[in-house]
Amino acid sequence: MTKKVFPDNFFWGASTASHQVEGRTENQWSAWELENAQYFAKHAKSRLGEFDNWDKIKNQATNPANYVSGRGVDHYNRYKEDFDIAKKLNLTAFRFGIEWSRIEPEEGKWDAAEIDHYRNYIAELRKRDLEPFLNIWHWTMPTWFTDKGGFEKSGNLKCWDRFVSKLMDELGDDIKYVITINEPNVYATFSYLTGEWPPAATNPWSFFKVYINLVRAHKRAYSIIKKKNKKIQVGVAAQLANLQAKRPRNIVDVSVTQFMRYWWNWWFLNRIRKQQDFIGFNYYFTDYYKNFTKENPSAPLSDLNWYMEPEGLHPLLSRVWAHYKKPIIITENGLADSADLNRQWWIEETIVAMERALSEGIDIRGYFHWSLLDNFEWKYGWWPEFGLVQINRQNMVRTVRPSAKWYADKIAALRKGSQPTQDNT
Repeated sequence: MTKKVFPDNFFWGASTASHQVEGRTENQWSAWELENAQYFAKHAKSRLGEFDNWDKIKNQATNPANYVSGRGVDHYNRYKEDFDIAKKLNLTAFRFGIEWSRIEPEEGKWDAAEIDHYRNYIAELRKRDLEPFLNIWHWTMPTWFTDKGGFEKSGNLKCWDRFVSKLMDELGDDIKYVITINEPNVYATFSYLTGEWPPAATNPWSFFKVYINLVRAHKRAYSIIKKKNKKIQVGVAAQLANLQAKRPRNIVDVSVTQFMRYWWNWWFLNRIRKQQDFIGFNYYFTDYYKNFTKENPSAPLSDLNWYMEPEGLHPLLSRVWAHYKKPIIITENGLADSADLNRQWWIEETIVAMERALSEGIDIRGYFHWSLLDNFEWKYGWWPEFGLVQINRQNMVRTVRPSAKWYADKIAALRKGSQPTQDNT
């Protein structure tokens, strides 16, 4: 068969987040990094010592500088160079974040130069025929907002409304796709339940309030955006996992899996069902539940010790389609792989999963690999490398990885309608 599986208007993209790549951001997260870098370095062995690659990462992981985003990868200044690379990789779309703390460094005061920066940023994407996907919020906030309680207080949503409205006034005419919130389930859990991220709370009631307010924040943003421009397509980037019972006939395993699917995958999306034009989601893992705990296979593992099952994307696509019957965009998908040993395999298996879903009538509109560039990986710092492009942070030289070159060739072949990848598993 030589039938073209992916539609002509399918988006082949890559994703980034402002704080992770821009450099020199001043927000609640950068403040938290400086406060905790020494602690993370001191306790790296207890946190990461069981990782298979500990001997390889320990020098970085025990260095406090690893936990400070600092200069980032200087994407703020080098974005044209990075867009040129994206174009050479045959990408057709690019997901990026807006850094709220740049736009509104003080409450109610807008920085016109920073707004112009993002306006020029979008224009440069358009010059290269890269469709901009604007992500309004990817976890970082101005310190004045978090000092007021952040998303834990519903009264603060008026600040969010003002920010969204300003973005649409200034940039809305140049944008066709908007992602309002990235991974609300991950943020609420790690920041307010497990205490791993700022503000490092471990309060179930705070977790629930934040989660509810993020639902409200999306709905309010959806309404603001549509009033400004009805043609803009709006969604979120939910973090969904392919959750499976370790023993498919065991009632406990099945029940726990169903419970986790509801709370992790569907709870948020169900509440915004009517306020999304597409279902955007990020996929990184399959988790297997035995009794009340996860019990994943011991291999293969990424550099972050995450069990790798890229083909698990297919059952997740099937469930998302069955639940919502709306166009799907995979807004993030990738792995930490500094040696570039598994990235090509991961992407190839992911493409197979998408081909299978498309052949079954599932409406997939785009795929965004995480990430275009190596970036700052939150509580882990700089040693996990997710990029299609490797970054030398001493001189900021960009080097396209072999897997990215393969990916570029694969995109070209798929867009021409070459023979679909065969699943030989």
